[in-house]
Amino acid sequence: MKINVVILAIFSMGLSVASIAEDMMPNPSHNIAYPVGWKNWATIAVSHRIDNHTLRVILGNEIAVKAARSGQTRPWPDGAILGKVVWKEDKLKDWNTAIAPGKFVHAEFMFKDAKKYTATHGWGWARWVGTQQTPFNKGTQVCIACHTPVKNRDWVYTDPALFPKSIP
Repeated sequence: MKINVVILAIFSMGLSVASIAEDMMPNPSHNIAYPVGWKNWATIAVSHRIDNHTLRVILGNEIAVKAARSGQTRPWPDGAILGKVVWKEDKLKDWNTAIAPGKFVHAEFMFKDAKKYTATHGWGWARWVGTQQTPFNKGTQVCIACHTPVKNRDWVYTDPALFPKSIP
């Protein structure tokens, strides 16, 4: 009986934590759910935009990383998710020739599914702004307009960074 009470208590605590976590999840952006676990994805590339003074880390889920590492990105495979995490550039206090991430700007994602997203060139587009991760719901046409110059690259600006071959 005592063990059942302990198990019930632990189970109830787990449900409470789970419902708190669900309550803290950002709302969908362009009807796409916030991608859980993206902060643990691998890096595909980095970029520095000199026009708006931002630094970007381009991350990918397992499918995207595998495609990037094997050069299978034209087109990207269905199931690939690319994430771009953006910060304003800042100078390091003790290293004035280096640029580092400053204020967080947004996290944006491209979800590849050629059938589901036929109307938007095979990609689902979503963005969450600021540290509160507020959904950016101003229409996917904003995203598509920005990416039109790279429509012949499967709508993706990023060239995956070269990594050394793995040594077993």
